[in-house]
Amino acid sequence: MAMAVDDLTILVTGGTGSFGQKFTELVLADHRPKAIRIYSRDEWKQVQMQTRFNDPRLRFLIGDVRDRNRLSRAMNGVDVVIHAAALKQVPVAEYNPIEAVRTNIEGAVNVIDAAIDNGVSKVLALSSDKAVHPVNLYGATKLVAEKLIVQANSYSGPRKTRFSVVRYGNVIGSRGSVVPVFRDQARAGTLMLTDERMTRFWITQEQAVRFILGSLNRMQGGEIFVPKIPSMRVADLARAIAPDAKRKVTGIRPGEKLHETLLTEEEAPHSKEFEDQFVIEPEHPFWSHKTLRVGKTLAAGFRYTSDGNKTWLSVEELKEMLKAL
Repeated sequence: MAMAVDDLTILVTGGTGSFGQKFTELVLADHRPKAIRIYSRDEWKQVQMQTRFNDPRLRFLIGDVRDRNRLSRAMNGVDVVIHAAALKQVPVAEYNPIEAVRTNIEGAVNVIDAAIDNGVSKVLALSSDKAVHPVNLYGATKLVAEKLIVQANSYSGPRKTRFSVVRYGNVIGSRGSVVPVFRDQARAGTLMLTDERMTRFWITQEQAVRFILGSLNRMQGGEIFVPKIPSMRVADLARAIAPDAKRKVTGIRPGEKLHETLLTEEEAPHSKEFEDQFVIEPEHPFWSHKTLRVGKTLAAGFRYTSDGNKTWLSVEELKEMLKAL
């Protein structure tokens, strides 16, 4: 099966971020896109990225997802949009709530409008486990963004644009990851743990990109794709990074959960399980493809949580993953 990005023009919002960098690296190396348009606000990161890849298939466009007119111009002639732009830092979003809403929610609306108006074929938006039962503003904005993207299929109507979401957990080594924080603390001699019972879903950037490429192939519009990924204990991560360092328990911070959820009991009745993923199907009139997708029905009350996961990373496995960073 041909990849969903071959011979196509792709636009990545927030394309100079850690996800955009890895997406560009893998797609340029393993596939044959017609062009990749990097859409972001930071000119210096664009210059660095252009120097790093030095590939004629790359295009760099300065712009903000808050700017609908610029976004619409950037999407002219685009086949696929990967919407990765967001304000992602929980404390930053709490302190700048209106800015988070303007980027994460109003930005999603602008992506939807620009994609429909330009006849983009597929839009795949990146979401987070923090969008599930959110306890902080960042999670709440991502929940709203998910709802907007899924329901955008009803706005598209007879036009060809289809919208779906990928929802996954913490990305090892990404900006904002706990890994560089722990490494800095280890050099100072003491690791700060909020709670030793804390668990998180864990995925590498490469795994995330490859899952997204597969989801582009499978999407029909309206699905939320959830990869089956391992969990890890934050205390084990601390041992993997600095086994001999002192540890201090500081208590859970405002807006932080002890465990995370990727699929809820409310979503389970309209979800399907596959070998490597769950697919949450929409409960809306536009969804008419249920017979085309065969998967296992989930049991009533099923939840996919970081503490109830079947797959766990050991300290040794975490050490191996950290070596690759």
